[in-house]
Amino acid sequence: MSAERPRRGAGAVLRRIPPVLAMVLGLIGLWYLAVIPMNVQEVLTRAERAGVEVSPPSAVERRDMGNWALVVRNPGTLGESWSLDRPRLPAPHQVLTELYESTVDEELNGRRGIVRSGSLSNRGLVYHAMVTLNATFVGFLIGTGLGILLAVGIVHSRVMDMSVMPWAIVSQTIPIVALAPMIIVVLYSIGIQGLLPKAVISAYLSFFPVVVGMVKGLRAPGPMQMDLMRTYSAPKGTVFWKLRLPSSVPYLFASLKIAIAASLVGAIVGELPVQQGGLGARMLAGSYYGQTAQIWAALLMAAALAAVLVWAIGRIEARTLRRMGMAQ
Repeated sequence: MSAERPRRGAGAVLRRIPPVLAMVLGLIGLWYLAVIPMNVQEVLTRAERAGVEVSPPSAVERRDMGNWALVVRNPGTLGESWSLDRPRLPAPHQVLTELYESTVDEELNGRRGIVRSGSLSNRGLVYHAMVTLNATFVGFLIGTGLGILLAVGIVHSRVMDMSVMPWAIVSQTIPIVALAPMIIVVLYSIGIQGLLPKAVISAYLSFFPVVVGMVKGLRAPGPMQMDLMRTYSAPKGTVFWKLRLPSSVPYLFASLKIAIAASLVGAIVGELPVQQGGLGARMLAGSYYGQTAQIWAALLMAAALAAVLVWAIGRIEARTLRRMGMAQ
């Protein structure tokens, strides 16, 4: 039995590869197709300057036309769509090239790279990813701890349930893009700078999923289980540690997967006003200088970090539930 389980697991993974690969290839194909209308205005302008006849010949007329109409009227002049220096939408190979140059090549061959200087280059994505991860982890720990404490209070106190929970819900209706600069300015005015303001923004986004999940989990035990504990005259502390907390573990891990991704988003948003390193600052610098490939490379790095973080929590969840004797 134990020998067949890994085989079945490997077979399930292999069966998932073709549909996932087909989906990835389809998205890449759509991306390449979307590059054409997104960059057609710049391509036709460059073709006109090179003496190529385009339709319509006037830049004002082209500006007022739809992008797809320009593509249909100029099918033979669109070859540069995937190779512009500053495209509106970079092609996938341009993003991958930028990703390679700002990670592997920068660290191995760059003057400030880890090979030549002994430390990560502040021009590379690896350095900025580490800056973002530091704020993400600190904010995640703060948000998780605060969320668990609030959930315990809400479950055991009717007053907190009626007062704190509505405010927790209302807090999530405030756009984080508008709130982040206010948090940073307020903390800066009292002398708090650096990592902590970004961590506070991360905690703000991550605590709410933990609160909701833990409240649901702590209330998961059924009436029969609670009646049994009352029959044993178990105190509230025993009910919490022996019944409520173990029942809440699956709900907690489901919330943590959402919270870690939200914490990463909060760290990136918190870096936009500060501009002292991080993936958010990298994206903002790319928008200032029209380096869209740099923006997309930072986005891909952020997506990869989120996937790795969620996967890591999933692995911890599997091991924890297995040790608790809960089926996966």
